[in-house]
Amino acid sequence: MSDTHSESVAYVRESFIEEQPAPITAAGPFKWVKDNLFPTWLNGLLTIVALYIIYQLLAGFLPWFLGGVWTTGSLAECREVLQGEVGACFSVLTDRWHQLLFGFTYPSEFYWRPTLAFVLLFVALAPVLFFDLPRKMLIFTGLYPFIAFWLIWGGTIFAPLSALLGFVVGYLVYEKFVKSSFAAGFFGGIVAAIVIWTVGGWLIPENASENAMLTAVPSRDLGGFMLNMMLGITCVSLSLPLGIALALGRQSHLPLVKWICVVFIEFVRGVPLITLLFVANVMLAYFFPPGSGVDLFLRVVIMITMFASAYIAEVIRGGLAALPKGQYEAGDSLGLDYPQAMRLIILPQALKISIPGIVNVAVGLFKDTTLVSIISMFDLVGMIRGPILASTDWNGVYWELFLFASALFFVVCYGISQYSQWLERRLETDHR
Repeated sequence: MSDTHSESVAYVRESFIEEQPAPITAAGPFKWVKDNLFPTWLNGLLTIVALYIIYQLLAGFLPWFLGGVWTTGSLAECREVLQGEVGACFSVLTDRWHQLLFGFTYPSEFYWRPTLAFVLLFVALAPVLFFDLPRKMLIFTGLYPFIAFWLIWGGTIFAPLSALLGFVVGYLVYEKFVKSSFAAGFFGGIVAAIVIWTVGGWLIPENASENAMLTAVPSRDLGGFMLNMMLGITCVSLSLPLGIALALGRQSHLPLVKWICVVFIEFVRGVPLITLLFVANVMLAYFFPPGSGVDLFLRVVIMITMFASAYIAEVIRGGLAALPKGQYEAGDSLGLDYPQAMRLIILPQALKISIPGIVNVAVGLFKDTTLVSIISMFDLVGMIRGPILASTDWNGVYWELFLFASALFFVVCYGISQYSQWLERRLETDHR
């Protein structure tokens, strides 16, 4: 009886079974490949075709890249070293790197000045791009444009100091009158800044250049990738606030202000940038007082800034239009005036929505700075198409130079794109 009862009791395991790995088809790389590359027979066929194309491209590119020569002094010497084998002539980069980065007339003993300005750029941008940093760092951000100007152009320090004083006085005038009238404060600040700059220019001593701490370098000596960076950073920084003002002006209830902004935006957006650059090169000097001597760099900055601000204005106008009407009513219900409502409620939300469009304009603008080569400004592309390829030593080297230029522009544009995506993720507060 007891034996029969013991045989009928179910077996109870006294220890746990060790965990077993998931089947190979349910996890790991095999599952990723199956789900993403071969989910269906058509996708699998396209994957095989794409892999074959990539293989063919790498089979031709890698031997050429890895077999490159870096130490010769001319294209003829490169060909002698290669002796008919496949390989790139990267010696042009090691021989002309300074011209590709700084131009061919910027004094070599002053290369440290734009290099230092480039390093300080990251310090100045840090509190603007990453808003968790101490706000006190914004003081250096405000001073950086004047420091960079003095480092790159050199000359007397009185010029950047007078410009800084003009901005300070203009801001104080804006703060004084903005409470009574936003337009009066804005335009009053601009007029005050211009007056201070003009008076400051008159008060600069005649022998200031002789006593300058840094040797002056004229704008015509700027070139290479340094010129592209200067144009890109300057024009993007100036076009963003101008684009915001144009977008707000286009939605203004004042007919005159609205139509001025509409005509400006539609005209600039309907004209190619290359046309505006020719205008900057040939005609814009006639709009300045005789003998003012406004150099080509400033004229190009004005035209590119106008061009970019028109596109940014439309991007921001789309962000403003995407906001519900209740956001505007919220500002009225809180008793905020127009500048306060825009600064505290409307613009933060509109700019957040407009981030992808603004970044798109910024990336396109940075790439469009290469168009200045058609008006005899030797930027990176202008250096390649002009002095380098025109020399007898490197006439015939194309792929290596343009691959280097593409890599530089890709690094900058990809960095801008990645930062914008990080900023969008950081500002995703809708579902928190």
